[in-house]
Amino acid sequence: MLWTVVSVVLALLAALGNAAASVLQRRAAAVEGPGPSGRRLSWLPGLLCRPVWLWGAATLVASGVCQAGALATGPLAVVQPVMTTELLFTLMLGSLAFRRNPGTGAWGAFAAMALGLAVLLGLLNPTHGTASVPDERWLYACPAVAALVTVLTVVSFRLPSAARAALLGSATAVLFGLTAALMKDAVGHLTDGFVALLTAWQTYGVVVAGAVGFLLLQLTLHAGTLVASQPALTLGDAFLSVVLGALLFDERLTLGWWVLPEAAALGLICAGSMKLARTPAVAGHDGEEMW
Repeated sequence: MLWTVVSVVLALLAALGNAAASVLQRRAAAVEGPGPSGRRLSWLPGLLCRPVWLWGAATLVASGVCQAGALATGPLAVVQPVMTTELLFTLMLGSLAFRRNPGTGAWGAFAAMALGLAVLLGLLNPTHGTASVPDERWLYACPAVAALVTVLTVVSFRLPSAARAALLGSATAVLFGLTAALMKDAVGHLTDGFVALLTAWQTYGVVVAGAVGFLLLQLTLHAGTLVASQPALTLGDAFLSVVLGALLFDERLTLGWWVLPEAAALGLICAGSMKLARTPAVAGHDGEEMW
């Protein structure tokens, strides 16, 4: 029980770091402006030269450390859903950064999202599984995730702005979910010593998947409105992590007829997420979106 509390606290700190990075990078991207149709990377060098964007990148690194600690002490199916609280922290930090009052509607949306998350985790009641994953399971999981990300990304470039942002957000979420699973498996090697962690292929898988996910995140932020991308980013990661926790780490979930109220709780989270993404404090503009 104590380790679960520690895991949740670390996951909340990781969510806070992600939110801070999101606000910082969104400000940098707003100044730099979107690339043409979001298809070219001509805007990326400009971002790399902006201190505010670099601070956002550094914050993501700190968030990753907290996330690794959370995954080392708790189930994947708990850590990643808890990190959906990133939207709350984005709301709070966005309100300060863009000097806007969130309003009662935004807080009501967060309350709905928080309630849905609490009910979902309470009903699923995920348990601790194995500390590491047999390599043969990764032989199936990694190619399947790579294929899914490739299809979502390729198809997205054939769609208009909103749909493109949603699909790119989904692809990014899938990669973030895979990165979290690889990270949990990697830190599991710490029981054999720090050298075992450094020599585990999963450690370098985290670097590759995280880097590609980070690049996809930049494409997502430039592809379309936050309203289109944020629900996919937030919920896709949490949903895939629950699935990967069960399939890879043998984390047990309560299903059966409980699937119906669990689906309702997930819908409540989705509705709250979409409402929060529309708020000026999160989007960073007086309208729907800052771009």
